Amino acid sequence: MTLLMAEENGCMWCARWDSEISGTYPKTPEGKIAPLRRHDIHRPTPGDIALEKPLYFTPTFVLLENGKEVGRIEGYPGEDFFWGLLGVLLRGRGVSIEASG
Repeated sequence: MTLLMAEENGCMWCARWDSEISGTYPKTPEGKIAPLRRHDIHRPTPGDIALEKPLYFTPTFVLLENGKEVGRIEGYPGEDFFWGLLGVLLRGRGVSIEASG
């Protein structure tokens, strides 16, 4: 699994996610299960990714399994909600972990 983060320069919510989460994300159980992959929303979607629908908002977090979208979080609702929403996506794929954050 991979967590794709669609972002763009000047996105204040992307910057907030970076300041609150990005430093710890790779060290968390979630980060180990679904490593982060960043993508500039203004660039073409990489060929190894199949999205259910286009990316319109930044940040958008797309959970990928074998390169295919299996869930998404549009926007950054803050640290507490992010971890909860990501946990829901992971549990929906059969992954059980203790909540981080």
